[in-house]
Amino acid sequence: QVQLVESGGGLVQPGGSLRLSCAFTGGGFSVYDMAWYRQAPGKQRELVAYMDNFERPSYADSVKGRFTINRDNAKNTVYLQMNSLKAEDTAVYYCNAIWRADLNTNFWGQGTQVTVSS
Repeated sequence: QVQLVESGGGLVQPGGSLRLSCAFTGGGFSVYDMAWYRQAPGKQRELVAYMDNFERPSYADSVKGRFTINRDNAKNTVYLQMNSLKAEDTAVYYCNAIWRADLNTNFWGQGTQVTVSS
């Protein structure tokens, strides 16, 4: 079974940077699209970054130009580099893997807290 384990969250000052990691286990990393979501208290879960089967990244308008998603297939790991962080980026961030053969089959990480505050 696919399992996702996230790391890298924490407290950071506004304007700072943070890199989240998502380790993928269970086999078949190359046949999954990968995404990052976030959810703040009282808010809907929001897609913030997505990498499709052609490894083309896409981003929510709110993070475009500041966040970068990439993957290291040799390490079965996907990253989210977050720069120029703002208070409104504060949320629990979740890694998501989507099986390319059936986009309704997907797996979630446990979430990692990112807090942007002075």
